[in-house]
Amino acid sequence: MASRPQKPFTGKHFAAILVTGFAVVMSVNFYMASRAVGGFHGTVVDNSYIASQHFNDWLDEAEASKALGWEAVSVRDEAAYVVVETREVPASATLKAELRRPIGTREYANLAFEPLGDGRYRSTKTVASGRWTMRLFIEADGKRWSNESELPR
Repeated sequence: MASRPQKPFTGKHFAAILVTGFAVVMSVNFYMASRAVGGFHGTVVDNSYIASQHFNDWLDEAEASKALGWEAVSVRDEAAYVVVETREVPASATLKAELRRPIGTREYANLAFEPLGDGRYRSTKTVASGRWTMRLFIEADGKRWSNESELPR
């Protein structure tokens, strides 16, 4: 059996392998970075220094909300309305909510609620299907409570 003569491995071969490897890694990195940035809706705060000056106030507000003892559980009913069931909340309470999509398409919605009785409230308009983050605000007797959670599908 005759063997073929082997071509020598040259610097050109090594350079081609090196360039091809880096090209693959860089193209995957650029693709993943563009996908990550495309689903990002902006900054959480515009100026982190100013936000840091309000951080203790935000903690105080959260503690005040917790101290009220109010609770709220939100669900989306079969007709796509948001129903909030509250506990320990005065009957004179008013509810409102701000919704935003956590990822993907930028979409926002504001909701007002009407009382159903027995601590239950229903939104005045429907909410599109999919993932939503809901910031719920309850005001009653000069007190304010807020909470942020994912709206169940």
